[in-house]
Amino acid sequence: MIPGSRGSARSFSLLLLGAALALAAAGIGCEHHYYRVYDPYYTDYHVWNGEEIRYYNQWAVETHHDPHRDFRKLPPEEQKQYWTWRHNHGDHH
Repeated sequence: MIPGSRGSARSFSLLLLGAALALAAAGIGCEHHYYRVYDPYYTDYHVWNGEEIRYYNQWAVETHHDPHRDFRKLPPEEQKQYWTWRHNHGDHH
């Protein structure tokens, strides 16, 4: 046996384990957490999922808003503008 090879194997195993844990943690960070948003102007709920995000991005581009801004942080007037637009575009259930 080569001196120090056992320590190298252990170091490599720990490095590999660390990399696997880091990748798993990164995957958890990418997980989408959908939530329901109440539209007080049309008195209905929307699930904020991939489909709603597509509508939101379309609205943002068409109306020159930042599509990366969290909808929940928009001022009430801009939220109202979105809901009005949203109910005039596509399936609004």
